Amino acid sequence: MQPLPPLRLLTTFAEVARLGSMQEAAGRLNVTRPAVTQALKSLEVHIGLTLLDRSRKPARLTDAGQQLAWAVEAGLGQIATAIADMQAAAQVEEGQLTLSCTLGMATYWLMPRLPQFYALHPDVTVNVQAPSSDLPALRPGIDIALRYGSGGWTDGQVVPLFDEEVCPVGRPDLVERLQAETRSLSEVALIHVASPEARHWATWSEYLQQRGLAAPKTRGQVFDNYVQAVQAMQDGRGLMLGWRSITGDLERDGSVARWPGGALDLGTGYHLCIRPAAGGRGPVEAFQAWVLAQAAAEAGEAR
Repeated sequence: MQPLPPLRLLTTFAEVARLGSMQEAAGRLNVTRPAVTQALKSLEVHIGLTLLDRSRKPARLTDAGQQLAWAVEAGLGQIATAIADMQAAAQVEEGQLTLSCTLGMATYWLMPRLPQFYALHPDVTVNVQAPSSDLPALRPGIDIALRYGSGGWTDGQVVPLFDEEVCPVGRPDLVERLQAETRSLSEVALIHVASPEARHWATWSEYLQQRGLAAPKTRGQVFDNYVQAVQAMQDGRGLMLGWRSITGDLERDGSVARWPGGALDLGTGYHLCIRPAAGGRGPVEAFQAWVLAQAAAEAGEAR
C-alpha cells in the first residue's frame, strides 16, 4: 500500500477544494498563498496526478482532484466525529457504563429491572447493547457482558449471576388442555428458535433426547430469536422451551405455565463478565453490586 501523503498537504487541499480559492484557503489556514501553492504541488507529486486545472481562472479541480476531495472530506469528517465522540465519552465516562447481552435477556430480564437500579443510582446511565451473537463479546467500549453458558471464559472477570434451567412452557389454557388430553411433547405443536447465532442454547431435539423422549412428529413454527418465539407462545401457537432469563417473570405473573415435570438442569447459568479495563470504575462496581443482589434475592424467593 502506498504511504499516505502528509496530513498537512491533505488538509490544505481540502480547504482549497471546499472554498474554491487558494487565496481564501491561505487566509483560513493562516499561511501565505505561495505556501498553499507549494503544498498542492507537493501533493500532486506525491500521488502522481494533477489535481487542479490551472489553465482556468480560477483554477478548478480535475476529475482526480474531485475524487480525492470527496475522499478527504469524508475521511477528515470521520476523524473529527471520532474525536468528538471520544471527548464526549471521556467527559461522561464516570457516569456511564455499557453492557452487552442477548436480545431475550435484555427484553425479559434486564430492562424490566433497570428502573430499580436507576432509583438507587440516578446519576448512572446504563447503555444496553443486544448484538446478534448469543455470546456477547467483551471488547473496547463494552464494560460488562451478561453471558449464558458454563462460565469458562478467560477474557475478563467472570461472576456467576444465576443458574438456568430449561422447561417447556405455554399459555396456561393450552398446557391444561394438552395435559387433560394426555398428549406427549412429541405430539404437540412446538415453537423453535433456530439461528446460527443461537448455538449455545439447547434446542427441542436436544431437550427431548436428554429426557429420553421421542422426536417431535411435526416441524412446528421456527423463529430466529426468543422475542418472536415468546409472542407466538403467548398467542397460543404451541409450546416453547422456557428459560428463567426469558420466561421466568411470565411464569411468576401467571401468564405462562410450565409443562409439569418438564424442568431440565443442564448445568448452565448466566454470568456477569467484566472487561479488565473496566474493573474498578464506580458505575461498573455499582451495577455489579446491584445485579448480584438482585439475582440473589430472586433466588431466595424461588426457594
